[in-house]
Amino acid sequence: MQYQMEKRKRASLNPRVVIEQVSPEVDGGRFPAKRIVGDTVTVEADLFADGHDPVQGVLLHRNESQSRWTEVPLEPLGNDRFKASFRVGKLGTTLYTLEGWVGSKRVLVTRYEKELRILVDRGLARFSAWYEVFPRSCSPQPGRHGTFHDLENRLPAIASMGFDVLYLPPIHPIARTKRKGKNNELTAGPSDPGSPWGIGADAWGHKSVHPELGTLADFRRLIESAKEMGLEVALDIALQCSPDHPYVREHPEWFRRRPDGSIQFAENPPKKYEDIVPFDFETKEWESLWAEMKSIFEFWIKQGVRIFRVDNPHTKPFPFWEWLLTEIRAKEPEVLFLSEAFTRPKIMMRLAKLGFTQSYTYFAWRNTKWELTEYFTELTKEPAREFFRPSLWPNTPDILTAVLQQGGPGAFRIRLVLAATLGASYGIYGPAFELCENKPREPGSEEYLNSEKYELKHWDIHRPDSLKELIARVNRIRRENPALQRDDGLEFHPVDNDQLLCYSKSSPDGTNRLVVVVNLDPRAKQAGTVHLPTEQLEMEDLLSGASYSWNGAQHYVELDPARSPAHIFRVRL
Repeated sequence: MQYQMEKRKRASLNPRVVIEQVSPEVDGGRFPAKRIVGDTVTVEADLFADGHDPVQGVLLHRNESQSRWTEVPLEPLGNDRFKASFRVGKLGTTLYTLEGWVGSKRVLVTRYEKELRILVDRGLARFSAWYEVFPRSCSPQPGRHGTFHDLENRLPAIASMGFDVLYLPPIHPIARTKRKGKNNELTAGPSDPGSPWGIGADAWGHKSVHPELGTLADFRRLIESAKEMGLEVALDIALQCSPDHPYVREHPEWFRRRPDGSIQFAENPPKKYEDIVPFDFETKEWESLWAEMKSIFEFWIKQGVRIFRVDNPHTKPFPFWEWLLTEIRAKEPEVLFLSEAFTRPKIMMRLAKLGFTQSYTYFAWRNTKWELTEYFTELTKEPAREFFRPSLWPNTPDILTAVLQQGGPGAFRIRLVLAATLGASYGIYGPAFELCENKPREPGSEEYLNSEKYELKHWDIHRPDSLKELIARVNRIRRENPALQRDDGLEFHPVDNDQLLCYSKSSPDGTNRLVVVVNLDPRAKQAGTVHLPTEQLEMEDLLSGASYSWNGAQHYVELDPARSPAHIFRVRL
């Protein structure tokens, strides 16, 4: 060992070995790649030197909390390409680099010029099923404001559908000033509850709960009750204020003002939010503002929250997020962050590189075979797959797409299967989704008529036409098949009908393989021939329970969305 250390000290003056084309390496090492605990990381690189002497090398890796490197010999792949693998076993940041030398005596060692990073998360970072629900609409009595206790009573029904994460919109006090009325009306009636994103009232802000929901103790009890049923609570954090928020009075320096002294309300074109005022992250007092924003996350972490959905992060500075996410993860490496940024692709990718664990996607608006194939090929291949973990949502409280409005229950079934099988992480906004709520506020709008964002709702969750049984079956299939628990391993296959989409997913060890065929037409039966490069397959349809023997490379498929929109075949190996 002493000999090796001495040679490394001499490694620099005249190195013969070139090390380049290292993979994974995100933006030249500027950002970390992402993995979860237990993953095997395979590193590849080109190593070569002048002359004809053989080149050797090692991969070095260590957790950031350790001082000593662990060495793994590099194996030649041919054409001066080498690889080595190691397992990440601890949350946080893992460092890795490479060394190479000519011959066998290590006369001069070349160390790669960078120490690269891997951000290691827990399992829910990659594989999770989210259920969004408004606690205030969980009351069993129509017209009464729901409470955390009411939501607690709903937990068995939510858990029975097989979800991992229970996601709550903001639970803070809601302002009176500029409060929105039903259907986003600019004037609220006396009984209108307002939007949960209009945060802050009187002396209460981001570190308080809306009094009609209950107390902080009630919220902590909800977290514990959810945990007992296999659910983890995720909380929405929106870094914005209502005009009534105490921040506005106590820290006027945090807000940008018009010449008349008023504060411009928030906009995210084409949407306007008259009940919200944004922070000025470029204020001269930015340090105190940033520190206070971090303290909001820290407060809810102390209450037991370990997952955050962050509202509109693309409207805040990139350096702010890189600082905040790094600071929080240094102390709480198990905390996860979902980026709700429906914005331009490069901005979405940058936020993921900065440290957001998962990211919303354009899935809701990708409907045709070509759109789905192109988009998910992009997301599951390098370089995006090294740092971007997609979270697929067919609907949200803000998004009721045209295909859901026009396609009826068949469209909801189709979008469920696509979201749950194309992506390892997905979510739905319920009970609107399982009850196939599809009425827009007006033609051409993606806003719901009588949106739950602006009023209390009373949902009949026991309706016989609910999709809850299909959702439970699909989530059970996801949990029982490792191939669906990752975003890599996705491959699309030809079908001679553009209304049929076929793809397969395989586990890394090859022991679990699924073939999915989806009818993209929500109203009509579609048939076609699937082309798979195998001669014989024994297939089990996990949705229906039926078994099939596929012989040859061409296979006839017929799907009626009124009965079942898809086959989810498990290949018997």
